[in-house]
Amino acid sequence: MLKFSPRNRFLIAIDSDGCVFDTMEVKQHQHFHPMILKHWGLDALKAEVCAMAEYINLRSSLRGSNRFVALYKTFELVMNTRAYRESGVDLPWVEPLGRWVASESKLTHEHLVLAVEQEPELRSVLEWSQSVNRDIAENMRPIPPFDGVREALELMRERADLVVVSLSPHQALQQEWGGAGFDHLVDGIAGLDLGSKPHQVELAIQQGGYDLNKVLLMGDAPGDLKAARESGISFYPTLPGMESVCWRHFVEEDFERFLQGTYRGEVEQAHIATFEDLLQDSPPQG
Repeated sequence: MLKFSPRNRFLIAIDSDGCVFDTMEVKQHQHFHPMILKHWGLDALKAEVCAMAEYINLRSSLRGSNRFVALYKTFELVMNTRAYRESGVDLPWVEPLGRWVASESKLTHEHLVLAVEQEPELRSVLEWSQSVNRDIAENMRPIPPFDGVREALELMRERADLVVVSLSPHQALQQEWGGAGFDHLVDGIAGLDLGSKPHQVELAIQQGGYDLNKVLLMGDAPGDLKAARESGISFYPTLPGMESVCWRHFVEEDFERFLQGTYRGEVEQAHIATFEDLLQDSPPQG
């Protein structure tokens, strides 16, 4: 459950990885990619797996998507490479994973456990995901927030309620936000345990009974934009590679526009157009 005591008429939902903390590339390069290679013994396909995972998770329109969706999309691309076709490697879990991510609306560990009963091949995916969580919890070094985030959160919370929405596990979020001394700056934290981002946003809106015109989502990935649109709220992108600039611009200009009701429309659409232009639309060739 996501429970907090509303303090203001406005609500800002904030993504964590890649928006507040510079963790996207660290988690992918040091934890997700190595655990894929280790778990399925894919060192012979290291170049192809890492290239496709990098593209899907960081450079494409799937940046920041649910880990199971990203894993399936990565291996859709890997299995189309010549190296894979010549390797003789068997990946019996990929097809069942594709069916699951296409049919299941709640892509969480709990729902994957249930799916394993019908599709035993998915057990290896569950075990991989659990291994990633353990590896991050045990071995990931603390990652500092982007410059200007603390000052922005301190200013924003004076006039808006703040809630974290993320596809990272709740425990990891508590560790990151608490370790940075940020947990007291937000009113609630929602993670993968509560389902999709649109559902997390819906829970936050219901908790405070906010007018949708007074709710905004900040994020760095197309999935954040999609969540905002599905929820009927505004979106402010933190552009990959320009995160600190975007935080400064928000508190200096767009936060007041949001509060005054003038952000939504031309200003928002201009930010979104810039954001969408940054993402690649063609994968590496393999």
